[in-house]
Amino acid sequence: MKRNDIRNIAIIAHVDHGKTTLVDELLKQSGVFRTGQVVEERVMDSNDIERERGITILSKNTAVYYKGVKINIIDTPGHADFGGEVERVLKMVNGVILVVDAFEGPMPQTKFVLKKALELHLPVICCINKIDRPEARPKEVIDEVLELFIDLDADDEQLDCPFVFASAKSGIAMIELSDQAKNMEPLFETIIDYIPAPEGDPEAGTQVLISTIDYNEYVGRIGVGKVDNGTIRVNQDCVIVNHHDPDKLRKVKISKLYEFDGLKKVEVTEASVGAIVAISGISDLHIGDTLCSPEAPNAIPFQKISEPTISMNFVVNDSPLAGQEGKFVTSRHLRDRLFRELNTDVSLRVEETDTTEAFKVSGRGELHLSVLIENMRREGFEFAVSKAEVIYHYDENGKKLEPMEECVVDVPEEYSGTVIEKLSARKGELQGMSTSASGSSRLTFLIPSRGLIGYRGEFMTDTKGEGIMNTIFQGYAPYKGDLNYRSQGSLIAFESGEAITYGLFNAQERGALFIGPGAKVYAGMVVGQNGKAEDVEVNVCKKKQLTNTRSSSADEALRLVPPRVMSLEQCLEFIDTDELLEVTPKSLRIRKKILDSLQRKRSYRK
Repeated sequence: MKRNDIRNIAIIAHVDHGKTTLVDELLKQSGVFRTGQVVEERVMDSNDIERERGITILSKNTAVYYKGVKINIIDTPGHADFGGEVERVLKMVNGVILVVDAFEGPMPQTKFVLKKALELHLPVICCINKIDRPEARPKEVIDEVLELFIDLDADDEQLDCPFVFASAKSGIAMIELSDQAKNMEPLFETIIDYIPAPEGDPEAGTQVLISTIDYNEYVGRIGVGKVDNGTIRVNQDCVIVNHHDPDKLRKVKISKLYEFDGLKKVEVTEASVGAIVAISGISDLHIGDTLCSPEAPNAIPFQKISEPTISMNFVVNDSPLAGQEGKFVTSRHLRDRLFRELNTDVSLRVEETDTTEAFKVSGRGELHLSVLIENMRREGFEFAVSKAEVIYHYDENGKKLEPMEECVVDVPEEYSGTVIEKLSARKGELQGMSTSASGSSRLTFLIPSRGLIGYRGEFMTDTKGEGIMNTIFQGYAPYKGDLNYRSQGSLIAFESGEAITYGLFNAQERGALFIGPGAKVYAGMVVGQNGKAEDVEVNVCKKKQLTNTRSSSADEALRLVPPRVMSLEQCLEFIDTDELLEVTPKSLRIRKKILDSLQRKRSYRK
């Protein structure tokens, strides 16, 4: 049976190509909001960090109505680090809208998300967005998109996809560039005509594949998935089975059932084939589980999520200032919080280490892990993290393999030489180079993942903030040799106490400082960056010796250069392999793993 009154779609694209803004307009024009209701921009980015950074981190569900048809829409992230979110939600939908910027054209993440959609044989509507940009080139972008389809071995049916031109910001869409556009109606019509209605057997046993887990303080875990077959009802007895875990078989009862309507979840008593539902009240529900009728417990196949490529250790904070700013500081708190994150994040791995004080956390990239660190910090956790390191694999001959990335860099032409030089030093190989009419160069590199660790900040400085860098995981390749992460050493505090202007004035001759007067410091804490390659100990707590003789210049004020205040990402990029970043709700402090100066020197000799 086909459910002609439902369409299920996901919106996929490269980062910043306008997915979330497009969803905003579809919501507004379908009458979800009251007339005159004040609606903030990017209403789907509900999480604080998403709003601050202007990126989507978690996929979100919403639903709109158009001419009596309910369109369930899933807004997905564009960053490669959150690719796991995209992979799993595609199992819930019957088609996708691929959004491509009318100026930038297809980018690395466009290729990744499109490949996933084509592998699942999903129909694609291609939406060329931002056609009102002054340098937009929609006709050339169509050719580039079709070339990408061919590169990804799309079949004839997929190649024959409809193109819609839009400006999500202005709220207009059109089928032909010459059309007079008024609203988003052409896009709605294309969705109804081209995306197939969900199919299933309403008489068969219940089958719901859980593709997303939401978490709510009051009701606990909420599983979101599509009803593939049968009907699901409140108070119905079901069993949980899993395609990748044949032994899993657990009886549960459906206590509450919701469907999506606009930005709200609406409680319903039952839902049938094709509906996207949220189920609460089942404590041990995981992504990839199938809820079935007890009579026919058949699991729905669910693809394995791509493995993590980068890891860092989360360690209990043991610095002299530990426990002064955080609410949750013990290893039990840290362990519970990290394992709780696994409930909602499929791309994350958490492993116990040989000490109870440290946990190895693996993810898809630095951004992926820094978002977790920032969330924990805001919740009141205090801990330390080590430098991000890549996860190596070994082939059957014992040869070391490392993760490789395709890195696409768009920079003004005058900076391309610097970028090539820096990335070549980090074992990057230039694969291609092209120049656009506007005078910017596009450079494509194949580079080890570890070559990109700590490079983004340097890249922004080298390109005066004008460069754009995008990366996508390519696979594993033989180890490319050792790399030097940092060419400059650290300035290390010599004793514990409070930083004094006099001590800082003497220390700033050595390099750039990270702290100002009055900051609490301890021996072994990194207080600045040395201008030279080696680490140097400085005494920032040193006071001026008072005597009863006065020189002519004694009363001149000591002038301090303002300290370099670093964000969480910049700190993670800066730290070296023998350092830790101490994270508390109020402070970020860089420190040496071994605080004692003598022990540190002994360990270096070894």
